[in-house]
This record gives sequence, structure tokens and C-alpha cells, in this order.
Amino acid sequence: MAPYLHPKLPSSPLLGVGIAGYMDKLTGGIVCINRAFPHEKTLKDIYAERVQFLQVYWGDFPRERVEEAHKAGVKVLHQVGSVEEARKAAEAGVDAIIAQGTEAGGHVIGQVGLLTLIPSVVDALKSYNIPVIAAGGIVDGRGYVAALALGAQGVCMGTRFLATPESYAHPLYKQKIVEAGYDSTEYTHMYGRGRWPGAAHRVLKSPFFENWKNKIAPDETEIGQPIIGSTTTFHNKEEVPRFSGKVPNITTQGDVDSMVMYAGMGSAHIKEVLPAATVVRSLLEEAQVIIEQRLHGLLETQLKHPASTML
Repeated sequence: MAPYLHPKLPSSPLLGVGIAGYMDKLTGGIVCINRAFPHEKTLKDIYAERVQFLQVYWGDFPRERVEEAHKAGVKVLHQVGSVEEARKAAEAGVDAIIAQGTEAGGHVIGQVGLLTLIPSVVDALKSYNIPVIAAGGIVDGRGYVAALALGAQGVCMGTRFLATPESYAHPLYKQKIVEAGYDSTEYTHMYGRGRWPGAAHRVLKSPFFENWKNKIAPDETEIGQPIIGSTTTFHNKEEVPRFSGKVPNITTQGDVDSMVMYAGMGSAHIKEVLPAATVVRSLLEEAQVIIEQRLHGLLETQLKHPASTML
């Protein structure tokens, strides 16, 4: 999301973002987001398409990789979960830092919430003059303004865009997000352990999850488990075993309710499926109202009656 700088809403089209993959912390090897695409080929395709932004995640994206992207005219956004990772990414020359808090859905690299993480990262990177973008649990203008108040210069939203007509998420997945309450997600290590060991994730609770979360053995993975469905990703049809990390999309068949559904804590504030453009416009309009009316009026009141701020 672009920073909230002007009262008028942007009229230019949204820019594309390519997600190439992540570096495996455990082995130091390169792992792709989907096995259908080798990492090198994915990067070449992104550079050939002149994608505006490349978002990388989970581990190092060294300076030589950043320079390679810059030569292709692609800016690099590195998603991190700690001050140490943010410093390392800044040293590598990335164009922006996405700081992910534990409120986020999907795989969660963050170890603390945004209220602590964002100011810490912003303060640590003052000398680098690099934008910090907040990610995790943000779904509306309230979260946007809160992130700006913490020092972020923009926000990155994931779960909110799952609940849009443009999303390829399975209809049941979208329905579960819209129906979610404030305690409908949980931080866990239950799914996809075989493919991505040690990677924590936040998911929507389900009867299947509640039944298995305390039964699954520490070394048990999705490998060798009963097949509960099938799905197609990047033109590859694959079986979905129990405890798989594959989320259900519009092609998925089988016991969808027992499949993993990644979602952030902000799901509680998503009340309906809306077009992506409407989501963005509503976020900006709500942020504008908060900044220009609520906060401005509150500040004026406190300046006139400073004692009231101590109540």
C-alpha cells in the first residue's frame, strides 16, 4: 500500500508485485514458494516481465541478488520479523522493509507484535533512509493509521485480499474469513512440516484443527498421511494429504473444511467479500476521516484542556 500522503485518492493503477521465494534458514539452500517453479527461472521471469516490485521472505536475499534485481529495474521489498533481520536487509541494499508482526496470517517470521516491532525497526533503520512497511493483522483504515503512528510509511495486507472476488481462494475459505471472530485464529506448527520444518503459521481454527492440534506427534508431518483432496497450483494437479500446508483454492476438491486456511488476526474485522479496488479505496477513505476529523479534533481538545489527557 502506498503511504497516506495526500487527501485525494490515487487514480493510477496499482503496481504488480512478484514474490520469488525465500532462503531456507535451516540449510542455506534456495527454496521456491511452489515446487513447480525453480527459483532461478522465477527470478528470470520476474525480471523479463519488468515487475515493479519483488517481495522476498524468510532468510537472506544478499546484496548480489539485490543488485541483480536493480539492474533489471526491479525494486526489492524484504519481509522480516526482527530488528536484526531488518538491519541485514538494509545492509544488502533493499528498497523497503516489510516488518511482519505475529498478528499476521500464513507463515509468520515475526516474534513480537507490531506495536513493539514497528517502532523498533524504524528506530534501528534511521540512518538508512529506507521505508518501513507494516504487515500483520491490518485490514482497514484504523490499522493503517495505527501503523503510520508507529512510524511505518505504508502497510502490506494479505488476508484482506483473500476475501475479494479477484482472489483464487476457495469460496469456503473466503466464507470462513468473513465469519471469523476475534479469537478465530491460532499460532501453530501443525501444517506443512515436511515441506517447511520449523516454520510457524497462523491459521483459522476449525473442528479438524481443534481435534488434532494436541494429538499430532512432534515429528509427525503430512508425508504418508491419508489423502483428503486434490488441488491445482501453477497448472500442476496435486493430492492434498492430511496436515498439508496447501491452502484450498478454486480448483480444490475434497474435504476442504479439514485443509489449512491461513489468516491473520485482523480477520475479525473483515465483514464481507469486496472487490480489491473497493478495499483499497475504503481503507484510504477511512484513514482520511480518522486523520482529518477524529485525531485532529481530539488533538485540539487536548491542547485546550491538557488536564483531560491525564484522566
